[in-house]
Amino acid sequence: MTKILGIAGSLRAASSSKAVLRAVLANLPSGVEGTTAEIWPLPHYNSDHDGGPEVAEFIAQIASADGLVFVTPEYNYSIPGVLKNAIDWASRPAYASVFAGKPCMIISVSAGALGGVRAQAHLKYILNGMLAHVHPGQEIVIPQAPQKLDQGVFNDAAILAFIDAQVSDFCAALPKA
Repeated sequence: MTKILGIAGSLRAASSSKAVLRAVLANLPSGVEGTTAEIWPLPHYNSDHDGGPEVAEFIAQIASADGLVFVTPEYNYSIPGVLKNAIDWASRPAYASVFAGKPCMIISVSAGALGGVRAQAHLKYILNGMLAHVHPGQEIVIPQAPQKLDQGVFNDAAILAFIDAQVSDFCAALPKA
């Protein structure tokens, strides 16, 4: 069974990022199972400390996944600080962390018209710096995402079909166990 770990870049329970991630994980291809990692319990990154059990669990989740799917909002032209904090915890030791060689896929959402393209570009840059393998498929950017939710469920059929096709491509490209 192929394992996908989903990471939402927002802490809000009713966020567009979490709604999109739920939709992605609910529609994974046959033979692929998905779980989520929560980033809210992680302390502020400080290399003087190991971060405790929450950080160890987060790193273990990444290590055991065959691939990662990030869904991030765009805050002030970049990724949210909480997402960067989570990535920083799992990025050590440099160039030999759990991210090295890890297949990753990025989806970005925004309340604005650009769908989080700047956040997506920044996240790619960060992941590339840790030697992760960012999936080279078509970019998934979702503009005006909050308007595409109905009681917490992402419901844009055209975007969901596009996401499903890209996620299937990503899953098919994952190394086979």
